Parts: sequence; C-alpha cells; structure tokens
Amino acid sequence: MRITVVGGGVIGLLTAIECVRASGAHQVDLVDAGPIPSPLATSNDRLRVTRALHRGDPVLTAAAAGAHSAWLDVERLLGTRFYHPTGALTAMPAEQANIELAELTADGAKAWALSPKDLANWYPRVNFPLGSAAVLEATAGVLLADHALVAMARWLAEHPRVRLLPHRQVVAVSEVEGDGVVRFADGATQSADRVVIAAGPWSRELLASSVGPDLTLYRQSVLSYRPPTCRRNWAEMPVVLGLGPNRDAWFMPTVAQSEAPMRLSAASACRPVEEMTDRGTPDQWRHHLVDLFTQLIDGFDPAGVVGANDGYYLAERTQGGPLLAAYGAGTIWAFAACGGMSFKFAPQIARAIADRAVGDSPRATGLESIDRPRQLAAVGEELTL
Repeated sequence: MRITVVGGGVIGLLTAIECVRASGAHQVDLVDAGPIPSPLATSNDRLRVTRALHRGDPVLTAAAAGAHSAWLDVERLLGTRFYHPTGALTAMPAEQANIELAELTADGAKAWALSPKDLANWYPRVNFPLGSAAVLEATAGVLLADHALVAMARWLAEHPRVRLLPHRQVVAVSEVEGDGVVRFADGATQSADRVVIAAGPWSRELLASSVGPDLTLYRQSVLSYRPPTCRRNWAEMPVVLGLGPNRDAWFMPTVAQSEAPMRLSAASACRPVEEMTDRGTPDQWRHHLVDLFTQLIDGFDPAGVVGANDGYYLAERTQGGPLLAAYGAGTIWAFAACGGMSFKFAPQIARAIADRAVGDSPRATGLESIDRPRQLAAVGEELTL
C-alpha cells in the first residue's frame, strides 16, 4: 500500500513511522512545505510535558496513564533519550487531593499526595494558592520535543520504504477513482492508496464546510526564564501546575541534560484568534505573565526572562482536544487539531491513525474523538490547504 503523510510535526512523523512498521510492506512518503522535521510545527518546541493527572476528568486521566510507557517505547525504537521523568506536581484544594490520587493510582501511575505543610517545606520558593495540597506524579516528565522530532526524522530517512519530501508545499487534496491525490504548489500531483493529513493549525481549512466551525484556533504566550541564581535547585524541580488565583498557571523546570530555559505560562495568556499571524509575544501578554509569576515565585527576577514566544493550536470546541476525521471510505484521514494534548498522546494517536490507514483494527486510545472519528462525505472536490 502507498501512503502519503502530509505534515512534518510529531503526529505526521510518528504516523509515518507506525505505517511503515505495520504488517505489510507499505511504502510511505512524508511531505512538508518546509524542512523535515518542520521548524514551524506546533510540536517543534524545546520542552513538552507528559502527565496522567487531569484534575476533575477521570476519563482523560485514565487515557493519559499510558502516555509514559508509550513514549518510552518510542525512545527504545529510535535509540535515543529525550524523555526526562522530572515528575509533575499538580496543586489543588486539600480536600480534592486524596480523591485525585486514588483515581490516578487506580490507573497504574506511581504518585502520592503532599499536604500544605509538605509543599511549604519542599518547595518554599513557590507560592501555592492558600490551603493547597498537591498530587506528585513520579512517572510524569518533560520531553525535549525538538530532540525527539529530529530523531524521528532520522529514523525515517534511514528506512528503505520511506521517502522524505521536504520543501514540497501541498495546496490541495482530492479523491480520484479511489486514490488520494495531493497537489503541490508547483502544480505537480501525487497519488496514493491513503492520504493522512496532519498539518497542524493549517488543517482546519480542510474541514471548513463540515466540522471546521467546531475547531477553535488559540494563540498562547509563553515565557522562557533562566533563574539568575540557584539554577541547580530549579533543575531538580518537577513540572508544577495549578498555580495562581485561577489555578491555571504552570511552569516547566530546566532539565539538567539540556540548555533549555524554564517555560512559564497560564491559561490566562491563551486566547482565541481568527488566524495565524506572527509568533512574537505582544508586550501586553509578556507583562501579564511577568506580573503573574512575580507573585507566584519568590525571588522571580524579570531580568531572567530570556525570551517570549507565541504558539498556535487547534482544539475541538466541545471536548477541547484533538479531532480525527475520515472522508468517504477512509481514503483520506485528517487529524485536524493539535497542541499540548496532541503531543502528550502522540504515540497512541499515531498508532490509531496508522492502523486505520493500513486497514488494521485500530488500537484504542481512550480519547473519544480519536476512537470514534468523524465520518464525512466522500471528497467531491479538492480540499484546499
């Protein structure tokens, strides 16, 4: 079977890997408008978090519990290390901690609860909301995303049944006599038995007439921070979530084996937008985050902010996560949402997409929007990117 995967981010790369690893001698072409991996991909970032606990959502927590082992499997396949189990600490009202801990450990995660006193003693530099306890996941951690994507691209480049086609901009996809056909910006076309589209926020245009209105485009501002002093202490910190008056602020620590700075942000710095423009952080949002973390971290020094950038991601409007859609009998598959959740679940999502593309029984992810894809009408005309 001939399979063309459009998109050089984490979902595209891993889907290509899973397609070529599936039973049968499938030929896979991976296409991107830029280099592979794509530097413009939402997933091409320094640090990403994988964790199981999603406070108040036991279904999502259960689904995420497998992310740890799934990423370890990817590391073993690629023969390199990019996943660092720093742990993840989620602050919450004290009365909720034991409830969340019970759900988390029932799903097989290694975790324990910390009391307000524990937090004050163990993490004195962090100003948790008054009366907070927390759950600490030992098996959560930080992914060096850019390292992971480079390793995936290298593995694919060395595989004899894979072709990497960088700098080939796909402008349209159609279905012709049972084949999927991609059309490039230079007018050339290429057909395949299956086409998988995983083009990040740009994928929304492919679904505009059907489920496009169910996808919201968000722009998120993030600070990069190097503590002026005691850097080693910060490198030993877990990922911390649940900070601030709305418990929506978080930070990722430095990783001892990486030069990447800490990353700090909050849901309050995320806003819906109509279209993607630049990636620079407007002063308004930079100042908002600096002011916020001045309150949340003792000794926070604005001079330690070494950068700020904005990223874009899509989320399905009703469930807030990824979305998978099939056209007709499944000649064309479109993964039309992305973001932090997609990176966390990327190995499971990619396996599920690849299973469908090659005709195998799809493995369950626990994400309803992936396990029950949208079934759309057969493509009657070109889908334009």
